[in-house]
Amino acid sequence: MPSPKKGDELTVEIASAAFEGKSVARVEGYVLFVEGAVPGDEAVVKVLKTKKQYGEARLVDLLKPSPLRVSPRCPYAGTCGGCKWQHVEYAAQLRFKEQQVREAFERIGGFKDPHLLPMIGSDGIFFYRNKMEFSFSDKQWLTELPVTDRPSIAPPLYLGLHVPQRYDKVLDIHECHLQSPESTAILNFTRSFARASGLPVYSTETHSGFFRFLVVRQSKRTEDLMVNLVTFEDRLDVMRKYAGELRREVPQVTTIVNTINDKKAQIAFGDRERVVYGDGVIRERLGRHMFTISAGSFFQTNTVQAERLYGVAKEFAALTGRETVYDLYSGTGTIALFVADAAAHVVGIESVERSVRDAEVNARENRITNCTFITGDLKDRLTEQAGWMSSYARPDVLIIDPPRSGMHPDVVQAILNLEVPRIVYISCNPATQARDAAVLCREAYRLVKLQPVDMFPHTYHIESVALFERSTPQSR
Repeated sequence: MPSPKKGDELTVEIASAAFEGKSVARVEGYVLFVEGAVPGDEAVVKVLKTKKQYGEARLVDLLKPSPLRVSPRCPYAGTCGGCKWQHVEYAAQLRFKEQQVREAFERIGGFKDPHLLPMIGSDGIFFYRNKMEFSFSDKQWLTELPVTDRPSIAPPLYLGLHVPQRYDKVLDIHECHLQSPESTAILNFTRSFARASGLPVYSTETHSGFFRFLVVRQSKRTEDLMVNLVTFEDRLDVMRKYAGELRREVPQVTTIVNTINDKKAQIAFGDRERVVYGDGVIRERLGRHMFTISAGSFFQTNTVQAERLYGVAKEFAALTGRETVYDLYSGTGTIALFVADAAAHVVGIESVERSVRDAEVNARENRITNCTFITGDLKDRLTEQAGWMSSYARPDVLIIDPPRSGMHPDVVQAILNLEVPRIVYISCNPATQARDAAVLCREAYRLVKLQPVDMFPHTYHIESVALFERSTPQSR
């Protein structure tokens, strides 16, 4: 049988799970990555794209459902891109994620049978996020609702989530099971307010407009609830009106911030922030410590699982109270402060100045005196700008928590030059973690163990903690 062609519709059995929420079917040995399918499904799929070794397809008709299938709770599941696996039973999601960590380290890292511990699952699989970001758009991603049934809106304005690979349109959602009912109420009120205001959505084409993003941050351990409206223009009159009406509609809101982003970059950050109501921050507890989080600061979005994740990192670090720890990519200092009680001194390095200021505030408010935070790019702070190191003892442990892209090659080399006995590497991308692990272990370290943690139920995202100890090059 010849290889499938674009547009072909084929009856297949779904064999296994793959990366990024897709599943695998094989047609005479040819691999198809199928969107929306579950291992165990018998289905009709349509081929969307073909390459020499594999193709991509989508589910057209489900002939026989997998026993791993469940009914999704959310009406938008499978459309908005936020919960790709809501139709998969949770226990199976954990198995698939654990398998993907193993495959990344075996195939990308070249490790033979890495010591992988069982996945740590989440007790709460809905309403677990402490932050949600919604986008405004003047273009709507259409669902099954007939066009004739849609209300006429002038100017057109929609608020919701982007569907995968479509950044020009949003799915105009009216409920979401990821954050909280209060978050949904804020979302729907903000849409109504924006439409009633007559102000347009920001357009990158004309570099004009007003509404850009709505960001809701909500503490899981306190009653703090922040609303951050990101706009292109600075309009205090509009924001005061919005704040007054929002507080009447959702009285649980404790602070309202207006971030002004007058750049073309479509991001929910800006050079200016105005606190319209409250003190402009929320407070969240992790372990024994309380953290102050501003509108633009990074903070793990699943509070309960973040506590477990950091607990694993602390356990792997095996601190005795005598160690100097470097916390690389330290953000607002959450990891540094979490482990500070077990270390002699912790030095955090972070490139975002606002996050460093938040980290210093968090240290003061928690009366922690053995943490120091340094601003700067790691590849510079560990090389030509490394003069600060002379003020501290040589590090005994590194805790690394880089972005999805992993570590810059210069940073990996600088870490090798430090010759630190123990490294704890936290990652939200097993592929780049495995890539970096291969370099570390080729040069001077051995991979001791891996602990996957599920931070984001119903998604394909995985957090993984790896422990490395310095030794001779590892056989892989």
